[in-house]
Amino acid sequence: MMKFFEPLFITRHVLFALVAGGIGGIIFMFFLIEFDESTSANEFCTTCHSMTYAQDVYQQSAHYNSASGVRASCGDCHVSEGIIMATYDHAIGTKDLIKQLFGPDYDDPVVNLLHLPEAAFASREWFRKRDSATCKRCHEIDAIQGTRANTAAIHQEETEGKTCIDCHYNLVHRKVPDEQTFKREAWNAMVEQEFGLPPGTAERILAGEPPPAAQPTAAN
Repeated sequence: MMKFFEPLFITRHVLFALVAGGIGGIIFMFFLIEFDESTSANEFCTTCHSMTYAQDVYQQSAHYNSASGVRASCGDCHVSEGIIMATYDHAIGTKDLIKQLFGPDYDDPVVNLLHLPEAAFASREWFRKRDSATCKRCHEIDAIQGTRANTAAIHQEETEGKTCIDCHYNLVHRKVPDEQTFKREAWNAMVEQEFGLPPGTAERILAGEPPPAAQPTAAN
C-alpha cells in the first residue's frame, strides 16, 4: 500500500538544478531590466537616422523643455510600465526595425514625412489600447489644474469614455491631423511645397519610385 505523507528527499542533482535555475532566472530578470533601460533611452532610439527627425521636433516641445525641469524620454511615453509589458513592447517594436532595414528609405526626409501620418495614427491607437497608461505615469487627472479657465473641471467631469490621446495629440512631434479628417492629397501637396518638388512627386514616391534630391523652400 502506497504510503502517503512519507518524507520527500531531494537528490543533489535536483537541488543543483533548482539552485542553478533560480540563479539563472535572477540573472535573466536583471538582463531584461538592463535591456529595457538601454533600449528605452533617447540615445538608443535615435541611433536610426530616421528618428532624428522626430527628435528635432521633440526637443522643441514642452515634454523636453518643461518649466518644472521634468523631461520625458522616448521610453517614458512609448514603452509600457513593468518589465513584462516593456519587454513585449520592445519585441513588437522590432517590426519598425524590419521596416527601417527593408522598407522605404525613411532616412530620406521626404519619404519620412510622407509616411509620418501612418506612424502617428498607429502610435495614437497604441495609446488608446493602453488607456494612455504612459501619460498617467506623470499626469494625475485629479491633480490637473492648468492655466485656462475650467481646465480642472473639464478633466474631472468631461473625460468619461475618453483617454488622454483622444484630446492631447500633436504635443510632442510634428503635427498630423486627426485620422478622421486627414486628407492624403493635401498632405502630399504640403510635402511637395515644403521640399520644392513638382506636383505628383509625392504620389510617385509612395508608389515606390526613388525620391529626387529635395530642395527645401525658404520657408522651411
